[in-house]
Amino acid sequence: MYERFVKRRAEEALSDTPAVLIVGPRRAGKTTLVRQMETAGRSYITLDDQTVLAAARSDPVGFIRGLDNAIIDEIQRAPDLLLSIKKAIDDDYRPGRFLLTGSANVQTLPRVADSLAGRMETIRMLPLARAEIAGRTPDFLEGLFEGTLRRRPAATLGDDLVRLVLLGGFPEVVSRDSERRRQDWARSYLTSILTRDLRDIAAVEKLTELPVFVRLLAEHSGQLVNYSQMGASINVTHKTSQRYIGLLEQIFLMTTVPPWYTSALKRIVKTPKLHFLDSGLLAAARGLTFERITRDRRTFGALLESFVFSEVLKLMTASDLRLTAYHFRDRNFREVDIVLERDDGMIAGIEVKASASVNADDFSGLNALADACGDRFAYGVVLYDSANVVPFGDRLAAAPLSCLW
Repeated sequence: MYERFVKRRAEEALSDTPAVLIVGPRRAGKTTLVRQMETAGRSYITLDDQTVLAAARSDPVGFIRGLDNAIIDEIQRAPDLLLSIKKAIDDDYRPGRFLLTGSANVQTLPRVADSLAGRMETIRMLPLARAEIAGRTPDFLEGLFEGTLRRRPAATLGDDLVRLVLLGGFPEVVSRDSERRRQDWARSYLTSILTRDLRDIAAVEKLTELPVFVRLLAEHSGQLVNYSQMGASINVTHKTSQRYIGLLEQIFLMTTVPPWYTSALKRIVKTPKLHFLDSGLLAAARGLTFERITRDRRTFGALLESFVFSEVLKLMTASDLRLTAYHFRDRNFREVDIVLERDDGMIAGIEVKASASVNADDFSGLNALADACGDRFAYGVVLYDSANVVPFGDRLAAAPLSCLW
């Protein structure tokens, strides 16, 4: 059993907030977590039970009436319950009354988007972080902003790093020994969420075309989003392509990362970037295996970048720092894979390299970002396949990828 980063945050939120919603991809471990938090007097209800779901949909007000200290699992299957929960909270504003989970971001649904504003705290829970699997308390983000990154006693390198990235973070995948069985699970998972979970939140006109669309998006993970080009692959418009990607974000398969820019720089690309949120699912969607990657190492770079981006998001959940993630790219093609802005305006940059060596040219994007930020630039790091932390000038260093865990 893994100790999850979000547990502390959820317990803190329940102590002073009437409703807490834990959202994240299906099978990421949300149910396991809330069942651990099931205490005397707190009942557990799952909307995966068809009888319970029918009752919730037919009479949401009656379903919620009388519930107190309740856990409701998979709330996105009956989003109208949120309006009834709002009424219950307005009548009795005690903290900790409702602990909810969702495999889709119900707060983006128009009819419930504003229903629980100020009444509910939402916490995102992604699949397992490498630090959770290792049972370690992470300090990468704090070290990044302080400029005190340290090498790990046993860095993960070379082929071991490739295997780790291919694994991803879903608990059921982590527990399987065979690469073939892990990819079988991942393919089955993708099929399930592209049918069942999407039907829970929206009507999708070309549902049968979505697997093709997702495979195309997988080939573009880590790249700038081009909605028109992607939509053309399944003969839909720019607007429909944008809607489909938005729906895939709602079920936490992928995310779009906004660009970081400043009005002081005129030649900055202001297009979002696309990332899958689990490197194991991304590998399965692209048909990448350990053998394929070792035969052609060029296929590893984009997979590694999405892995690092996802790990950073997980570490943000564990950290007390308040951070927002961006990417940076200017018209001269100088880029930084991940830009983190702290709530006080300080900036840190992360560049990801699949190679075992780094040179000064690899810092061109971080130098451009530092110039744009001025005194707001805290630190920049190139994460690479090595065991050594190597300074590369003022507020810049190369550091092992395993610093993340």
